[in-house]
Amino acid sequence: MQEKHLYEYAIVRIVPRVEREEFLNIGVILYCRKPAFLQTVSCIDEKRLLLLYPAVALAEVKAHLQAFIDISDGKSTAGPIAQLDMASRFRWLTAKRSTILQTSGVHPGLCNHPEEAIKKLQEQLVDC
Repeated sequence: MQEKHLYEYAIVRIVPRVEREEFLNIGVILYCRKPAFLQTVSCIDEKRLLLLYPAVALAEVKAHLQAFIDISDGKSTAGPIAQLDMASRFRWLTAKRSTILQTSGVHPGLCNHPEEAIKKLQEQLVDC
């Protein structure tokens, strides 16, 4: 029997009007210590977002999301936070904030393969 791995995940959300606390789920970030895995997957349904929030700056949202993904991936061009270890990057990215890009609370799970777990979570939880 294959060993199950504990993972943690959060849903990535667009919150165009923070004061209204309305959001669209656009991605998932998943961290698994063993095997070492940290990844963010995303999908923005642009038509739906613009229908719900016509004044949203779509290019700005995409830039923020790309920065989030680059930090998650540990890209050297993404600044000092991206150079932290995986656990620290995950904690930083999932910290509570009041911006257009936010995450849900962190939730645990068990999986055999984190690559499959993040794909399944994206299919279940992302509005795209």
